[in-house]
Amino acid sequence: MYVDEAYNPQDDGGDLVFAIRINVYGKSGDPMPKTTGPVAEVLLSSVGENGAINTSDPDQTFITGEDPNNYIWYSGKLWRAVSIDPNDNSVKLVTQWNISTIPYNPSNQTAFEGSYMEAWLNDTSVDGFLGNLREPEKFIKMDSVWNATMDATALGSITKPSVTTMVTDAVGLLNMYEYHMSYSGTTASSGYLNNGLKWWTLTPYSTSYVRSVSVSGYDAIASPSNAYGVRPSINLKSNVKITSGDGSENNPYRLEGDNDSNLNGTLLNTRYSGEYITFGTGENTLYRIVSHETNGLTKITSSEPLKSGRNFITRVFGSNKNVNYSISNTIGTYLNEGYLTYQVGDSYRNMIEPSTTWYLGTVGDGDSYRLAKYSSATGNDLATNTTTAQVGLLRLGELMAGQFGGGSSNTYYWTLTPYNTSDVRFVNNIGAADNDSPSNAHSVRPSFNLKSNVVITGGSGTKSDPFVLALNS
Repeated sequence: MYVDEAYNPQDDGGDLVFAIRINVYGKSGDPMPKTTGPVAEVLLSSVGENGAINTSDPDQTFITGEDPNNYIWYSGKLWRAVSIDPNDNSVKLVTQWNISTIPYNPSNQTAFEGSYMEAWLNDTSVDGFLGNLREPEKFIKMDSVWNATMDATALGSITKPSVTTMVTDAVGLLNMYEYHMSYSGTTASSGYLNNGLKWWTLTPYSTSYVRSVSVSGYDAIASPSNAYGVRPSINLKSNVKITSGDGSENNPYRLEGDNDSNLNGTLLNTRYSGEYITFGTGENTLYRIVSHETNGLTKITSSEPLKSGRNFITRVFGSNKNVNYSISNTIGTYLNEGYLTYQVGDSYRNMIEPSTTWYLGTVGDGDSYRLAKYSSATGNDLATNTTTAQVGLLRLGELMAGQFGGGSSNTYYWTLTPYNTSDVRFVNNIGAADNDSPSNAHSVRPSFNLKSNVVITGGSGTKSDPFVLALNS
């Protein structure tokens, strides 16, 4: 810093002194926030004024508060950092939204180990959660230990559970104690993990009920045969580093090795479930990758049910008791004719695979999610009830068949999975699954496969910067 030599007041007498004082403001005793480095270090110094660190548990250092800076983008999904293990500096994450919805298990079978829930979370095939994560061995502590001990203590009074029932898996759920600790210093309804939806926890209430979190953020119990929202949880390895972002929802932390740039010319079929895409014309142009269920192809779905203006478009599924999706029932005709013609446009329509097989297996209460696609809960023989169409809907239990917002931003939308011979499954506005007569009207989330030669020409795959696509000749 200096005074320009041109500064020469007429009355300075030749001996004036120029001085500057710099004040640096911060919270006394707090370390300067870190913006890059190992995930645990950055989080411990940078939760922000709406968050805090709770060190009362020697085995888990919890991030608490109403809205701490603990958003992380990894593998096409938005996560919240919940706690740090001080023994190895691994960091527990949970998805911000309900990634799907499935029955937990049959009635009166409430243990996590051996459940449909454990199977779905740790399924390494294209049908499960773990199988669609990016390089899990690189990012995730694959031998994480989850405390699934039964506990009927009221939320707010829960103490650290005993180590009666411990399960080793790469992916789990939060238990009720971890949820309780997340809102230390505030209330369950105001805590950052209350997303306004209904979702399962890891904690059995009894041999008949499993504990869940309600739309208000408080605890509830339900039969495991119900289909509620799933918020998967993982533990990041201690050597995973944050390279950018500030931990806010609009600028989440990005991880080294998951912050690709210059993807121009990259095949879409090499990308990850959950990443965002610009597709189609008009107002319904934001889509997400579901999976690569068919070799070389990329299944996508609209990021939310279709809208006209501010209103969700609703359609009858089909005639009364006609629970099987097809191009000739009401919703199938709409998607394969009206939707393709007026909301997609020629250049985008040419990217869509002309024919896809859609599986129409029935999933009732307490049934495995696998029955939507396979003829049994454990085998790999595909369901015999199928249909062929260019455009379809998501199955119950499929990735992205959840809710990705709260409150009035949600609505009921159809899946293509029958509940029985009279009703069809739909996902409701709080992220759980229910069933209804096909003669009633609900909203629509189209799904289809993009061809193997679709390439990325722009964007980074986030909600604010979705991929732009082209058909590579």
